[in-house]
Order: sequence, then structure tokens, then C-alpha cells
Amino acid sequence: MNIANLAKNYKDYVIDLRREFHMYPEISWEEVRTSKRVKEELDKMGIPYVSMAGTGVVATIEGKEKGKTVALRADMDALQVTEANDVEYKSKNEGVMHACGHDGHTSMLLGAAKILNDVKDDLEGTVKLFFQPAEELAQGAAKMIEEGCMDGVDGVFGIHLWSDLEYGKISVEAGPRMASADMFKIIVKGLGGHGSLPHQGIDAVVAGSAIVMDLQSVVSREISPLQSAVVSVGVFNSGTRFNVISSSAVLEGTTRCFDPEIRGRFPKVIERIAKNSANSYRAEAQLEYTYGTPPTINTEGASKLATTVVEKLYGTDAVGMMEKVTGGEDFAMYLEKAPGVIAFVGIRNEAKECDYPHHHERFNMDEDALEKGSALYAQYAIDFLNE
Repeated sequence: MNIANLAKNYKDYVIDLRREFHMYPEISWEEVRTSKRVKEELDKMGIPYVSMAGTGVVATIEGKEKGKTVALRADMDALQVTEANDVEYKSKNEGVMHACGHDGHTSMLLGAAKILNDVKDDLEGTVKLFFQPAEELAQGAAKMIEEGCMDGVDGVFGIHLWSDLEYGKISVEAGPRMASADMFKIIVKGLGGHGSLPHQGIDAVVAGSAIVMDLQSVVSREISPLQSAVVSVGVFNSGTRFNVISSSAVLEGTTRCFDPEIRGRFPKVIERIAKNSANSYRAEAQLEYTYGTPPTINTEGASKLATTVVEKLYGTDAVGMMEKVTGGEDFAMYLEKAPGVIAFVGIRNEAKECDYPHHHERFNMDEDALEKGSALYAQYAIDFLNE
């Protein structure tokens, strides 16, 4: 069976689905129409499924022979971005756009479902298809896992269409590929007063500003220069009036890294700096730290298999090399439960104006890559089961 040829047969089907999903984007936990359409397509194929995590769907394709179980994952949610592209399939939902490629992920997995359903009598095991909600909130994978999607799964595979990678290239390197993505909030408490008499108050603006500046030393002075890490404060809210000493401030930010040990240290380090910096200005600080997603780390064996799959489908020239990125992905949570790999499939093509970054209002993709993604999903599942 030639999986690349089967994928070519379903190319138009996948592109049409992608454009439909693009026209009707839905934000995290509200993927109602998308979920309904996924189920309708699975019904047409005769593939059984169950609902999971609210709008999520888990479908199952069983081969004639018993064996291992591999899971293929696609995320479905869109972003609160107003689309600026002038295309016939432009978003019809005001202020919501598929600006990260999840419309492509969902359609590619449905294309793979068609391929795998065609060859299911030759499968030596079981394929699960995860259509996951709420990736953009880093909540969907955790809920799917909590409800049992990974029970009995021996390996997992995902795809992220990637705008920084040229069309035709596929990256499946082993090791850290995406960073952990956690959030923190620091609440600073001071004492209000008149702006003309600052000595009578405890200025939360000054204390908060000191915390922001002192946090800059975390990466430069507490983490090895051989490691990559980020501590960023994105929100600083304080004050009510130009001549009032602010009694409180709220800082919100994110941490990123590729090492679980460093990730585990972040809360204590940030809390120490926040409290001590605030104390030096007679203020108090309280930290709220929220774990989002762990680092996405491709398993060595799964990466080796994926490389073989890419070469089998499209030759050695298709294997691309890509630097790890500090964006987060809750696919990492599946990788904590079973070995696997996330593949980056190139969609960048300047000639087609597909060269804007993810989450940009003009993000778009070279849709020829969707055929490759469907084939990659299917071939990886087949070869994993046949190992």
C-alpha cells in the first residue's frame, strides 16, 4: 500500500475541510460546530468514536490483528484574533480566527482517518484519533488524559504546521522541541497616601517596579548560560490617580524553559525575589504560580521512527532541521504518559504570501502541506504498529 498516493487522493477533501473549519473558528472549550463536523465525517467513514473533555472526540480504528495502540492527536481551537486575510474562506466569526493552524491539524487527521480506514485490514493493532479542544489554554490535553484517552496507549504522535519552516520540510528531531509554559501572578501590598507626601505611604508602584527589574537576574544569574530560559512580566497594573500613592499592584508573567529541573525551581526563585524586593521598600508580596504545560520532549526512538517515515514518504531531502522554540504545547502532557514525537510540518511559502508568524492576523498556510501531513499521520501509525 502506498500511503503517499492515498493521501494524494484525499488532498481536495482535506483542503476543503480546512477551509470550512477556517471559516467557522471557535475558541477554546467552545468548539461545538467543529466537534459536530468531525463526528459527521467519522460517521460517514463508519469509524466509532466517543465524546471526551466536552467538545473533544476520540475515534478508534481497529486492525484485523491485535497488537499495540498508537494515538494520533490534532487540536481544534482557534484564537481571539480578527482576520486580515482577503480570502474566500475568511473567518465568518467576528474577532475569532484560526491563526495557529489548528484548522489544518483537524482536517489532516480526518484525511489520515480516511487512509487508515481504507487499510485497516492490514493494521496490526489499534489507532486512536484524538481531536482535542482547548490547546490554546493549555487545558485540553490534561482533561482528555483525566478522562482516560491515554489508557492502553503505547505511543503518541502529533503534528504542528509551522510557518517558520519552508514548505516541503518536516522536522522530527529528538529531545526538547518546545518549552514549558507556566504563568505567575505577584500581588504587591503597600499603603496608600497622598502623592505629595510619599513618606506617609508604602508605594506599591515602586515596589512592583523593583520586582520587575530584579526578576531579570533570574535567567542571567541563577540559570546556567548553557540552558535556555525566559522570565517575562507582561502585565503591571497599579494605581488609580496621578497624585495618589498606590496601595497595591498586580504583576502577571510567564516562565519558559526546556529542563524539568529548572521548571521546578522557578516558583521558589520568583517568590524569594518578589518577597525580598518588596520588603526592601516596606511592602509585601504574594506569589500565585500556575503550572501550564511541561516541556515538549520528543522521545529518541519515536524520533528515529518518524525520520524513517518522512524519508519513506518524501525522501531524505524532506527531513528538515529546526531549532527548538520557546512556545508551549500541551501535547507535552501526552508525552509524559507514552513515548512519542511531535512533528513540525513546513507551511511557509513567500510566493503564496504564507510567511506570517503564528497568531498574526494574516497567518495562512501553503495548503499543499496538508496532503503531506495526512500521509505522515497515517504512515507513522502503520509503521509504529508494525515495529
